Amino acid sequence: MSDDHASHAIGAYGSRINATPNLDRLADEGMRFDNCFCTNSICAPSRATILTGAYNHVNGVKTLGDDLDGRQVTFPKLLQADGYQTAIIGKWHLGHGGFHDPTGFDYWSVLPDQGEYLNPDFYEMGTRKTFDGYVTDVITDKSLEWIDNRDPERPFMLMCHHKAPHRHWEPDEKHKHLYEDIDIPEPETFNDDYATRSQAAVQAKMRIDDLNELDTKGPPPEGLSPEEVRKWKYQRYIKDYLRCIASIDDNVGRMLDYLDEKGLAEDTIVIYTSDQGFFLGDHGWFDKRFMYEESLRMPFLIRYPKEIKPGGVCGDIILNTDFAPTFLEYAGLPVHERMQGGSIRPLLNGERPEDWRTAMVYRYWMHLDGIHEVYSHYGIRTHRYKLIYYYAQALGTTDSRDENRPPEWECFDLEQDPYELNNVYDNPDYADRIAALTKQLERLMDEVQDEYIH
Repeated sequence: MSDDHASHAIGAYGSRINATPNLDRLADEGMRFDNCFCTNSICAPSRATILTGAYNHVNGVKTLGDDLDGRQVTFPKLLQADGYQTAIIGKWHLGHGGFHDPTGFDYWSVLPDQGEYLNPDFYEMGTRKTFDGYVTDVITDKSLEWIDNRDPERPFMLMCHHKAPHRHWEPDEKHKHLYEDIDIPEPETFNDDYATRSQAAVQAKMRIDDLNELDTKGPPPEGLSPEEVRKWKYQRYIKDYLRCIASIDDNVGRMLDYLDEKGLAEDTIVIYTSDQGFFLGDHGWFDKRFMYEESLRMPFLIRYPKEIKPGGVCGDIILNTDFAPTFLEYAGLPVHERMQGGSIRPLLNGERPEDWRTAMVYRYWMHLDGIHEVYSHYGIRTHRYKLIYYYAQALGTTDSRDENRPPEWECFDLEQDPYELNNVYDNPDYADRIAALTKQLERLMDEVQDEYIH
């Protein structure tokens, strides 16, 4: 797993800005999911959901400020109890000390908070240690060493969690000059003016213009117009972001080659994903948080030669709540009653259960964080439509920034408007559809035991 790696920066997902041959190999030799979504597009909450198989109002990690209570049920604990050797190496980002250290792992070596790109520190079984090198290489080195030293008579589960390509982006020496002599294409929505959309979109402070000198490695050249500064910032940002991904791709290749060399590939499930998506200049933004497609969608590539046919593509909706149940089913274990997702194993075998979801609910809890200033919101996404509710004022918030700011709705017809530029919430032609979506949203919120705010 990586951090903030948007699927549209992967070759297998049709990227037009970078190449990822090793990640593409996973897609070629296994299956690519085109509609894998997170239920809350922010790092710690998504990671907590992956571990617990539960939504954030159930696992308790709603925001970046919430640590994971390690006493609750997680899939590593259940695998460990069944005899699996378990480890997590790399980014944890769910707190440290007492109930917040990783639990359910025979071995853990995790970065403090976000960690550093160069010569990173790790908390290794509670002891802080420094390792020389570039963090993506170090995490892979440590992961391969752990696999090499495992008990070969017992099954194993390893979570190899990269820091990259999280902000602030620092490429390694090998890739620091990649893309130096070319311009990366700007996305179609780079100059989005948010004309039909909510004030939440208008007022969010994560535009390309908001990138600072730490992001761009210095100030822009003098004499540039505001538009030229914006274009310059985008190039500085996106090139470093893609350089960090190039290192991930190399290290995924190292992992795949190792499994081949050791004769482990045939009977090992390998998954590549990220904790959420990311805006790559889409809508003029960087970062994530919103329920818009680029932020909502997670890459999900899976290979298991023993069972999954190569070159598969699945368009069914899967969520990060489904990861834990899937891992448990493959291990021959029952899904714990606290988990709210379902195993995707039938989908991987080309079979869609009759009751498989056709819609999902999302909720972002971090209202006006003082940095990115994204409004709290929840919503529903079906295969064709998306309905989003920015609800903070409905709660009676006393935040002065919320004065004269009523709740807002957005609705998008993804078939007609895949880039989500045209909010049709007030379009009478969609009135019946919006009424049905609103009822469906309320029903799904009730099913996942979350509060529906009117």
